[in-house]
This record gives sequence, C-alpha cells and structure tokens, in this order.
Amino acid sequence: MPRPTTQSTAMLTKLQNTILEKIATGAPLSETVDHLCRSVETMSSDIVCSVLILDPDNRLRHLAGPSLPTHYAAAIDGAPIGHGVGSCGTAAFTGKPVVVTDIATHPYWTDYKALALPIDLKACWSSPIIVAGKVLGTFAFYYHTTRGPTKFEQSIVDACVHLCGIAIERDQRIAESRRLAETDALTQLPNRARFNNVADEHGRSSRSWSILLADVDNLKLVNDSFGHEAGDTLIRTVAARIASVCEQGMGFRIGGDEFAIIVCSEREPDLAALAARLLEAIKAPCPCGDHVFYPSVTLGGAVANPDEPAELVRQNADYALYHAKERARGNYIEYVPGLGTSIVKRFRAIQDVTEALREDRIEAFYQPIVEIKSGRIISLEALCRMRTREGEFIAAGHFHEATKNANVAFELTERMLAIVAADARRFIDAGLTFKRIGVNLSAADFYRGGLAARIASRFTDVGVPLDKVIVEVTESVYLDQRDQIVGEQIRDLRKAGMSVALDDFGTGFASLTHLLSVPVDVIKIDKSFIDRVVVDRPGAVIVKGLLDIAEGLDIRVVCEGIETEEQARTLVQLGCTLGQGFLFSRARDRDTIATMLREDSLKTTRKRKRLAHA
Repeated sequence: MPRPTTQSTAMLTKLQNTILEKIATGAPLSETVDHLCRSVETMSSDIVCSVLILDPDNRLRHLAGPSLPTHYAAAIDGAPIGHGVGSCGTAAFTGKPVVVTDIATHPYWTDYKALALPIDLKACWSSPIIVAGKVLGTFAFYYHTTRGPTKFEQSIVDACVHLCGIAIERDQRIAESRRLAETDALTQLPNRARFNNVADEHGRSSRSWSILLADVDNLKLVNDSFGHEAGDTLIRTVAARIASVCEQGMGFRIGGDEFAIIVCSEREPDLAALAARLLEAIKAPCPCGDHVFYPSVTLGGAVANPDEPAELVRQNADYALYHAKERARGNYIEYVPGLGTSIVKRFRAIQDVTEALREDRIEAFYQPIVEIKSGRIISLEALCRMRTREGEFIAAGHFHEATKNANVAFELTERMLAIVAADARRFIDAGLTFKRIGVNLSAADFYRGGLAARIASRFTDVGVPLDKVIVEVTESVYLDQRDQIVGEQIRDLRKAGMSVALDDFGTGFASLTHLLSVPVDVIKIDKSFIDRVVVDRPGAVIVKGLLDIAEGLDIRVVCEGIETEEQARTLVQLGCTLGQGFLFSRARDRDTIATMLREDSLKTTRKRKRLAHA
C-alpha cells in the first residue's frame, strides 16, 4: 500500500492548487473533475476514481471517471439513491462514507456486482460530497483488490471531496444565475435570451425544427379594464397552458404578450396540429377574482429548411404571426414563401411615413365636392400627400399599407388635423367660401378615446367653427362596431357640431341596417357604382335606390369618382346633386384650391349680378 511521503504530500498540495486555480478561472466542471481524477489515479496503480453528481430527482449522474469503461459509466448513470444501492447510492442517501471491501459478497452490491466484477472492480469506497448540509454527489475509489482505504488515501479523499464540493457548488451557483437570467420572472418560462440561444443551437444542427409564435389577444384591454394584476394572471395562465402542450423547456415568453415554442422532430413537424392543440388548451376559462376571462392567442409558425439560419426562421414566423394578426385573429397561419413580401412592403411604407412625419413632409391636398349641374364648389375633402425629399408628391394610396399600423395612422391624422385646421382658417381669413372641409379618419383614431374632443380642439383653437368640419369614415371602419366604440364616437362627433360622412358607401355589408342605429349626415357612393350607371342598368337602379333611401333618411349624398360628362348627366337625371371626381378637379395644393375657390366665388357673384339686372 502507498504510504504518505514528502513527495506525495507535495503532489497533493500541487494538485489542490491546480484544481482551485481551475475553479477560480471558470474551467468547465467536467474538465476540472476529470483532471482531478486522472491526477489522483497516478498516485496509486490500484485506484480507479469516480465522481457522481446528484440531480433534482435524487438520481446519480456520471460526472467523471476517466478509467471506468464507457458501458459501466452509462449503466450506473441515473441510478436512484437509497439504502443498499451500491456504495455510492447508499453514501448519497445516508450522507456518510460507505466502505465495501468485497463487492462480490456485500449485500449493497447484489444488483450491481455483475457490472463491476467483470471489469476487475473488487472493492469500492464512496464518500458523500456535502456542502452546507446538502449532499451534492459522491467521490469514490474503486479497487482492483479486496481491501479498504489506507491512511494516505483517506487524506487524498478528504482533499478531493472538499475540492469537488467547491467545484460543484460554484458550478451550480453559476447555473442558477444563468437560469435566473434566462427565466421570465412572471411566468417562470425561459425568456427571450434563452429562446435566442436555443434557436441558434437548432439553427446549427441538422435536425428538423420549427418555430411557433403566439401573441395574446386583447391583453391591453384586460389591463385597461381590470388592472395589471388581471393582465398578469392572464399571462401566467397562457404561459402554463403553453408549457403543458409543448416539450419541456421549449416554451418561451419573449415579450410582454408574445410567446414562442420551438418544435423538434425527426421528420417535418405538423405545426398546424400543434397549433390546434394550443388554441384548444388556451381558450379554457381563466378565473381572476370576480371575473372570468376567455384567453385567446393568435399564432404564426415557420418550418426551418435545411441549413436555414435561426434568424431567418424566426423572421418567417414573425411574418406569419403579423399576417395572422391582420387577417385571422385567434387562429393560426403558417409561413409560405412570398408571405413576407407584402409585410416587407408595409414595413417600408411605415418607415417612409415615419420619416416624412419627422421631417415635416406630410401635406394636405384638397379635392372639391361640387354641385354637379353648375360645377360650383360646395365643400372640400382634404387628402393626405407625402412629399419626397426630391419634392414629388405621393398620393396616400401608395403608402396606404403604413396606415394599417395604429401608431402611424394616429400620427398621420393628428398631423392632417393640424394642417387642415390652419388651412381652413387661411381660407376664411381670405374671404373664401366653402360649406365644409372634410378630414378622413382611420380605425386607429376611434380606439384612442376622446376623438371628438381632439378634433374639436384643433379647429376651435384656430377659430374655425365646428359646423365647417366634416369627418369622413370609410364603410369598413363604420361597420366594425362589435364593441360599439365606433358608434359611440360618431355620436360624440355629431353632438359636438361636426358632420359625419360615410365614405366608400356600398362596398360593405348591412350598411343600411347600421344607419338605423348610428346615423350619419352624408353618404358618399363608391366609384365602383358610378362607373356602372351609364353602361349597366342594374348599376343605375342601385344608385337611384340609394338616393331615394338617403332622401327618406334626410341624409345628403355625394357621388364619388365622376370622370365623364355622360356619368354626370345620368346622375343628375337620377336625382343626385353633389359629386366629386376628376371631371371637376383632381386634388390640389392649398394655393391652387384657394385660387379655385376665389374664381368660383367671382363667377357666382357675376351670375347673381346678371340675374339682378335681368
């Protein structure tokens, strides 16, 4: 048996210093413990070292054992601890060293000696690694002879157990810090940082994988209506339900109301089936105090193509989610090639409009609404134009995609209100006559609250009477009255003294039904009907019917998109008095429209004088 010598003591001291240096410099735990085992084994030809670590399920996991055969290490990996479960299982269970001098006869090894004896392991001495009263693992010496430890080996093990305790505890602290840094505090799901790491790992692998993104519907409404505690309950509920459906550790909270799921499989996954299970699991009632919510999420997914980077897969899933939020709230859409094109176009439009707002390049042009018979200008409709840095003016149709973004739409309206109010004041000060000046509103304007007050303040602040203002609402916005917000805001606008025009009339459904519950002052018949009044008898019949109904409801009518004299004559015959379109004028800048108003006023004055002298 080896005895302690000055040389061996020096070797042990040197080993301790080396291991402590590895721990201090952050060397991987497995590398540090492997080095420890290899170094100790050089001190005796009869020693085989093994270090096992205890997992949260109280199972021993192989950490290091450089001289143990691979099949043996694999066989004992995952063994539960307990009294009589080998030397290591018993030591970890009791928290006390266990010395088995003869594996062949000891009862602790009854179930394991068939593994140990064929590879010439005849004895085993295992010591628990304990830090702050908690068992972290075991440090074991196997022997090729039937014997117990020497006094020198006892000193080696004492040092090694202490060093392993330091190394394992430090590794666990680092792992816990990393876990906390990669865990969402509210839901305890892995967070965005962890998602990015896992996605990158899959992007570098050859396995088939996919990403599902989930956006919680109506979280802002819950927060605003019931408070953030209710919103937090909703988020936690959705998180738990996502975790119950996806693979463990593969559900992530990556934003306020956005979650992600990474899906791995040997073959191409069926994302639609998983999405259906998620939607079903999430929609169950969610009690919160005195209220019950019915959670809903919108899903977008993308399957990774071979060698496709994680960033591109995530981008494709983003496109799909964005598309789903626009077209299929509460449902799932999977990415297909080309889906991103329209979304990229929208992003670019948003960027262009945002820059134009910042650089004060948004302008108002005005198209006259005229008396069809005489061509006399009655009112004006303000139309948004974006001036390029080169000085060209771009019509709203070319950047309409940007207005689907609620923030951009709101900012555009605010800018247009300020411009139109100032122009209206200029026209009045110049003595120019117009009955009303119209401003178009988007859906986003109705959901900010206080719409009537916002518009009223813009015009009254510059001294423009509110009976000069007409707000135009497209039929698609008007018909979206599921929560009554639009209807309530329209009533407030009319109550404040402004008129309301329903634009693009006839392109939606159940328009007449809505007019009974939410009246407007003007309907503007869509150009698609005007195009058919001359060439198509049904078109003329429909327009005539709309004119008669509007008259019965005391609603004025403007026919849009008049481009030919024949259309104008036919509309007059049908009973329409007001029109708008290229036949009379395109949209013009403020100076040109002011000139047109002035000339129109002079013509009217001359006509009145002629009539007075006739």
